[in-house]
Order: sequence, then structure tokens, then C-alpha cells
Amino acid sequence: MRRAVRLGVVVAVLSTFPLLSGAGGAGAAIARTHGRIAVLNANQSNNWSGYNQGTLEQGTTLFNQVSADWTVPTATQHTAGADEASSAWIGIGGGCIDASCATTDSTLIQAGTEQDVDASGNPTYSAWYELIPAPSISVSLTVRPGDLIHADIHELVTGSHVWSITMNNRTTGQSFSTTVPYSSTRGSAEWILETPLGIGTGGVGLSNMPNLSTTHFNNARRNNANANLKASEEMQLVSGSTIVADPSAPDSDANGFNDCTYASSCGTPSP
Repeated sequence: MRRAVRLGVVVAVLSTFPLLSGAGGAGAAIARTHGRIAVLNANQSNNWSGYNQGTLEQGTTLFNQVSADWTVPTATQHTAGADEASSAWIGIGGGCIDASCATTDSTLIQAGTEQDVDASGNPTYSAWYELIPAPSISVSLTVRPGDLIHADIHELVTGSHVWSITMNNRTTGQSFSTTVPYSSTRGSAEWILETPLGIGTGGVGLSNMPNLSTTHFNNARRNNANANLKASEEMQLVSGSTIVADPSAPDSDANGFNDCTYASSCGTPSP
């Protein structure tokens, strides 16, 4: 496991904001945005859980493609009266470039699903994509718990900075695609369960994580090849001494894993 400790700039910035607690009450409007890794050390973060690969860690060329399937988890309230939010996504950039996570990528292009619970305990599900630092853009794709989502992000021509983003709901048959210009530095690739940044009347800060059923990622690829995930690339999401979300070891074909919230352990899935 990677263990070199480094406090990230993003962590320092976020620490100046209050953590959203849902004190605004039912119906309080909170905008969500997704961000680069807020790294604590090589295997722990304040906002990401899952797997992160970097160009220096891999000893490979820059990343120009990432894809995966995941099952949309069921979201329920973890803390009574709290607004809570989670995002499952794939992306290029925004993560650790080297194995010790001493350097991170400043750009991030990503696409995923949102699983939120309001202060009254009502869940909502949606799909989105985002080009940091621009805000996320909602996608016209119906999302329900248990749906199987496939997403792919790739550069149309290597070095062109023109990207294709595709999302398919393989349960309903719906799909979405778009082509966007974006100057990515292409330094990392990731498969992530996140607590997004919330902006509302209670302040600005990382959202609280709801209870989620197991989020299963599978068929992870980067640069059009099997992701070959390694246990050393795992990232736990922590809050203080609490492990909020924890990825399992990679499955036997090294392209899938489970991610579990508020659990003492997270079992490795079958391939």
C-alpha cells in the first residue's frame, strides 16, 4: 500500500469552509460540484474512494481513455436531518500522478451518477458530466438504484484536446453522448465514489455521505486496455479517524471492485 504522507492544497482550502451538516432543514437548496482529490496520504482522501492510477506510478504514457460499468447504489439517510450526497464516476485527471501521491493532476474531465438524500430522507438519482473548473452539467439519462451504467471518456485524436463522453443505462437502454473541447493534462485515471462539494445556505464544504448499498465497478479500462488495478492504488475516503467509504481488493481479472460505505470490511466481487 502507498503510505507517503502529504497534505494537499485542496485539503487546506476546504478546511476553511464549514462541513455541510444539513442544518438548513428539509428543502434547503444545496448545489453539488465534483472536484479533484483532497488527498491526506497515498491511500486516503477526504473526498474520494476507489482506484487512482497515475502516469508516473504506471510508468506509461498519458491517459487518453477511461471507461467502466457500475451499479447505481441505493441511497438512504445516514444521519437524521442531514442533507447527504454521493457520486460514482470515472475520470481523467484530478488524481495522484505518482505512487506516493506527492503530485496531483490539476485538470479533471469526468462523468457519473449522483445518489443524494435530502434532510427529510428523500433520495434522488441523476447523471452528469463535468469539466473542472466549470460546474457539472446534468445529463438527460434516467437513473434508478440498481441500474447498470456504462460510461466512456476518450480523446478523439490523441493530443487534440477534443473529448467524447458517452453514458449508457444498460438496464433501461437509454444513452447520452456529447463531444467537448477540454485541455486535460491527462496525468491520472480513476474509478471513484465521492462526497461532492456542497454549496448552500449552511456554507460550502464536502457533503456528508449517505448510507449506500455496495457500489460495484466492473470492466474498468484505460487507454483501451484492461485497467489492471492493484491494491496499492486503492483510495479510502475518511473523515477524521472514521473510514467513510472503503474499496475492496481488485477482482481476479483486475478490472473491478466493490466500494462500501460505513462498513467494517468490503468483500471482493467475482469477475
